[in-house]
Amino acid sequence: MASVLTQLQIDHYHTDGFAVAPYFFDGDEVRMMQAEVQRLLETGLLRNTVDGRPGSAHREEKVNLQLCPVSPHSPLLRGLPFSAKIREAVSLLIGDDFHLQLDQIFLKPARHGTGTSWHQDNAYFDCPDPYQGVGMWIAVHDAHKENGTLHLIPGSHQRVLEHLRDEESTSHVTCHVDETKEKVVPIELSAGGAVFFNYGVAHCTTGNHTDAARAGLALHFVGSRYLDRTKASTQARPKLAGPGFSFGRDEYGANMVGDWERRLAEFDAIFS
Repeated sequence: MASVLTQLQIDHYHTDGFAVAPYFFDGDEVRMMQAEVQRLLETGLLRNTVDGRPGSAHREEKVNLQLCPVSPHSPLLRGLPFSAKIREAVSLLIGDDFHLQLDQIFLKPARHGTGTSWHQDNAYFDCPDPYQGVGMWIAVHDAHKENGTLHLIPGSHQRVLEHLRDEESTSHVTCHVDETKEKVVPIELSAGGAVFFNYGVAHCTTGNHTDAARAGLALHFVGSRYLDRTKASTQARPKLAGPGFSFGRDEYGANMVGDWERRLAEFDAIFS
């Protein structure tokens, strides 16, 4: 059985700090994710990071909608990090002993969705070894330059940038990036594609200027020895591999391994 990541992708992750997996999820998985993001949006759980107000995909103003964390609000997406292929991919990048550190959704409404400013994830997580932290950014919808896809700077994990409070956000920090001097790479993906990147890689998203909303789902994983359990509940940051891995029983009281695949089979049966 083929690995979920090729050796070329793994090597690229370790040299440039990121690896792109264009077809990580299939069409049914994408439709299931899209339906769940829409449900979460309609329940009012996503909030505008610009002003902190409950979000809507139809407000005619600057809007960058976020739900963070996701797992307490979505039994479906709670099982996603336990899926076999995600756990295998993360193991290939940072080893066989890790936790989920955070999950979040960003949604940019049509025409007036704003971006998330330049930053390095380690400005939030402060992992002593940024090589032991990996973000996984999933394109829930087709993501390209016109609708504000993820942009990053290869190799930027090799330096620490100064971060300040983002004045355009209620909760984010940002760093200065001179885009005229840096090699900025837009990651254009069809829905279901994913990019894995080191906690030190500087990245941002830009505005959505198209007539359709665009969402991204971000999962963050960290080597277990660097997890600070004092900053979040155990349930929000489950163990996914290594000594003490309980298949999710300790965190959720049930075996979560295979939950995503089971829900996918049920989804397929309903819509086939």
